[in-house]
Amino acid sequence: MSHRTIALLFAAATAIAAPGSLPAAPAEGPSRVLQGADLFSLEVAADPQIRPDGAMIAYVRRSNDVMTDKARATIWLIDTRTGVQTPLVAGPGSHSQPRWSADGKKLAYVSTADGGGAQLYVRWMDNGATARVTGLPDSPSSIAWSPDGRQIAYVMTVPDEGMKLGTAPAKPEGAKWAPPLEIISSIVYRADGAGYLKPGHDHLFVVAADGGAPHQLTFGRFNDNGPLSWTPDGGTILFSADRSENWEREPNNSEIHAVDVATGALTALTSRLGPDAAPAVSPDGKRIAYLGFDDKYRGYENAMVYVMDRDGGNARAISASLDRSVDDVRWAADGRSLYIQYDDHGASRVARIGLDGKLSSVATGLAGTQLDRPYSGGAFSVAKNGAVAFTSGDPQRPADISIAQGSKARQLTRLNDVLLGGKTLGAVRHLPVKAADGRAVDAWLVLPPNANPAKKYPLILEIHGGPFAAYGPAFATDNQLYAAAGYAVLYVNPRGSTSYGAEFANLIHHAYPGDDYGDLMAAVDTAIGTGSIDPDNLFVTGGSGGGVLTAWIVGKTDRFKAAATQKPVIDWTSFVLTADNTPFFAKYWFGKMPWEDPQGYWARSPLSLVGNVKTPTLVVVGSEDYRTPVSESEQYYSALQLRGVPTALVKVPEASHGGIAARPSQSAAKASAIIAWFDKYRNAAK
Repeated sequence: MSHRTIALLFAAATAIAAPGSLPAAPAEGPSRVLQGADLFSLEVAADPQIRPDGAMIAYVRRSNDVMTDKARATIWLIDTRTGVQTPLVAGPGSHSQPRWSADGKKLAYVSTADGGGAQLYVRWMDNGATARVTGLPDSPSSIAWSPDGRQIAYVMTVPDEGMKLGTAPAKPEGAKWAPPLEIISSIVYRADGAGYLKPGHDHLFVVAADGGAPHQLTFGRFNDNGPLSWTPDGGTILFSADRSENWEREPNNSEIHAVDVATGALTALTSRLGPDAAPAVSPDGKRIAYLGFDDKYRGYENAMVYVMDRDGGNARAISASLDRSVDDVRWAADGRSLYIQYDDHGASRVARIGLDGKLSSVATGLAGTQLDRPYSGGAFSVAKNGAVAFTSGDPQRPADISIAQGSKARQLTRLNDVLLGGKTLGAVRHLPVKAADGRAVDAWLVLPPNANPAKKYPLILEIHGGPFAAYGPAFATDNQLYAAAGYAVLYVNPRGSTSYGAEFANLIHHAYPGDDYGDLMAAVDTAIGTGSIDPDNLFVTGGSGGGVLTAWIVGKTDRFKAAATQKPVIDWTSFVLTADNTPFFAKYWFGKMPWEDPQGYWARSPLSLVGNVKTPTLVVVGSEDYRTPVSESEQYYSALQLRGVPTALVKVPEASHGGIAARPSQSAAKASAIIAWFDKYRNAAK
């Protein structure tokens, strides 16, 4: 294939007619299937915060601005009795992190309403008065009200000078010189989505709710992390941090700390090897719940719920019998149980857990805010009366807000009903798979809209990243765009996926890629066995960990007509030395450094198989990807070019690893480019 510009490749998606694809919509009416332009009209609900009395929910509503090609966040209120919703903070800027005071009379939030950086605001709900209470140099996060409503705690980065080496000559007045040297001395010096990090550390602050100078509570060359939890007397704030001497090289060894608000005195309440995080003080102040695990340097561990006394004594795991990882924990108002969120078989749920470990289901069908792919996820909050506000969704709609109380749940918003009510989406059905070793594997099959039962469709195998993550029964624009173009889409949770227990996840510990390849091939065979799939028209794609497996697959088999590897790792040695979380990957995913086991790294690198590749393979990456750096994709593209394998390199400008689909135009164009690539190699439909 000749070298084409990215723009031409994107344009080809609309210029190439795929055999057997759905006919174009008539000029006099809108398309009845999802189109790339529809991504601008989708909305998603996030961060539901129920008022302590359960009567109102504040949530973040994310919509897309077609003129700026960016998502915009506003804050809305929902009356939980009537379901009526009204905009609360919807003016210019981006608005997020709504948090109620304990009496429900005030709402704090973070906003860029004044056109500068994000600041902390407070709204008095009885009269609608609003005040900006900070003028901060950086964005506040993890905001938390004091019990009496007089103060707000938050986390913010405090800059420092960093290492200095030598001095530059004095610059003459008016001279235009090159920028000064950048000197990097931290082991983690860049982060995906943030770029190269400026010297500084995250610390705790408090500010009066009616404004005034903030007061810094913690100091030092450490990073202190939220979420934050106040003790009922307002005298202490709980947080997590690794303040050990070797903290920069120990990514999983945080402890729960208590800071005295009056004196700044710090006390470490936990002391084991492993991450302890997300502290939550019980309503009576006598206990602290938190999440963590004993670190065994494995690729995956279940995060468990622990409860300890206020002074750190008598710590015990209360979720040890639950073979799932807990993502969030909140105390019930009576202090005798907690609400937890976890994933099970790809689906997120909320349950109530007693101090004896007994579980009872509260809410199911939680949905995250990611639109392009069907990852599990979601968020919830709890009122004093036990009402739970949560984000809910399904394969046919993105996240809305629902409320659960007792045994009943109600959906309160329907943000996309108007748009999606006029669309026919691809139906999604669960597809049980049996792996070669007899293990059960979950998969889902998406068929084109109005699929003909007598017809066989080309299949796209779409593989999730992580690799310790999970897909589930959730809405996904990529899959629906592929389906609208006439493809069936298969997505799978192979071994290594989360939400099936620690043993299943760790089947790929120090063995990835590996037998997960067999699970994916078994899923493809199962899909073909349904009778709806053309076995001569198979395609494969995936991002991040899914990009790794895509490149691995085309090095193992020629059964796919074409492939698109997105933001992959190609050479594990170069990856672990250039990725943004340098201390983590070698230690946990390999157990040895690259120079200690070069053959082990090479044996698991897709680059080792490039000599086998015959499949036309597109390579896609964000130009600001610091998780699987651009160099990984570029070296694979170059290797394919040197071998004469049909290939092209698609860079998504200014996109990070996690934000490759954040801009609606780029998300649509990326999916369109992949469809165009597959269309080039697609046989006539059967």
